[in-house]
Amino acid sequence: MSDSKQADPNIEYSLRQNDIRALICCAAAGTLLVNVSWSSLFVIESLVAMSVLSYALGSYLWLKQISHGPRAATLFDRVMTMDAAVIGLVVSFSGFNILPTILFITMIQFNSLINGGVKKWAIDNVAFFVGVGFTFLIREPQLVFSDKLEISAVSLIGIFTYFCAYALYAHNRIHKLELSNKKLVNEQTLYKLRTYKLARYLTPTVWKAVNEGREKDLSTERKRVTVFFSDIMGFSALSEELEAETLTDILNTYLTEMTKIATKHKGTIDKFMGDGVMIVFGDNESAGVKTDCLRCVAMSIEMRRKMKELQTKWYNQGIKKPLQIRMGINTGYCTVGSFGTNHYMDYTVLGTHVNLASRLESAASPGEILVSHETWALIKDVVMCRDKGEISAKGFSHAIKVYEVADFRKDLGKQQSYFEHNSEGFSMHLDLDKIRNYDKDKVITYLERAADKLRDKIIS
Repeated sequence: MSDSKQADPNIEYSLRQNDIRALICCAAAGTLLVNVSWSSLFVIESLVAMSVLSYALGSYLWLKQISHGPRAATLFDRVMTMDAAVIGLVVSFSGFNILPTILFITMIQFNSLINGGVKKWAIDNVAFFVGVGFTFLIREPQLVFSDKLEISAVSLIGIFTYFCAYALYAHNRIHKLELSNKKLVNEQTLYKLRTYKLARYLTPTVWKAVNEGREKDLSTERKRVTVFFSDIMGFSALSEELEAETLTDILNTYLTEMTKIATKHKGTIDKFMGDGVMIVFGDNESAGVKTDCLRCVAMSIEMRRKMKELQTKWYNQGIKKPLQIRMGINTGYCTVGSFGTNHYMDYTVLGTHVNLASRLESAASPGEILVSHETWALIKDVVMCRDKGEISAKGFSHAIKVYEVADFRKDLGKQQSYFEHNSEGFSMHLDLDKIRNYDKDKVITYLERAADKLRDKIIS
């Protein structure tokens, strides 16, 4: 017998039930034998008693042999129903002796209810009365009101042993269930921890689909999506100058902030490529091509602003050369879905328009957001863009018309609340929406002091 079979709780349960039901049958046979020997040792009663003993032993060995079979549970259930019929036969042949009859009937009710509920209780009781009725085919049963304790002793001992064995088995089973439950809770905690760690390595779209059993949502299809690429200018050169810990901290801070902004604008992070980021809009839950495109542009503008804040933070950490990002956006039909092998799959976006977005990002200047003509046509009424002419892109035989994103039109003009400027020796990042009233005077003081210093420098 293999360890895996021994460890099967269903098999173990059936084997214990077989041991317990064998005790019941032996108690029934013993009761009948004692009752027969106390009376006049009728041949027919002796044959019935020996038949019950043979049935108990034979069924016990047979059920133990087939305990690992696919139909073992069903056969155990049917044999226990047969036991009820055998007990009905024994009780009838013993003359319905009051104490054994009450004990055996009680045992049948208990055994049936605990092993199969009301349905099995009804079936086993029917089997019991069938066993009683079978007696009438042999002889008419007689009621015996005996006060001899010897007649009831065997049944008392058998039923007592049955309940003790069942109680011990139930205790052991409850103890094992408690241990299994503790193990299950620990495994569940470990599973949740591993799930949390695993979720960090998958895109939200993929994780949500897999976790909810909706893998079909990741099937391959053609969609009109907006694709975004970005990277940090000069990051490769910087990586050779900085220590690994400092470089890791800078990169993780940058990617964390960019991820927060992408999630805020409902973009799907396709992948990180070192300091590069690829984000897709409209691949899963699209709000319309134009809305997806505007979300992508709004995200890129917010990323550019956040980068200004990070530049100040990194400068205070000793990074003298300001890090700047360049971004490219394109809109068009792409193939969206899962690609790979049976052992490894990658949910991504493929197509010419993906390549074009990457080329736009490579052609952008530091701090610049370049968009294709297709993207510009969707956002021009909401976003101010500057015509940058045409560029030559690797892999494209024709020139590519591009535009630079300035800002949303509502944020320009008299109501403009965001100001920025960068030149050699000067960098300004001013967001009026984020300045509190109690900081306004302090900011003005710093600006006026800087202006006075600058005027003095020019005069001298």
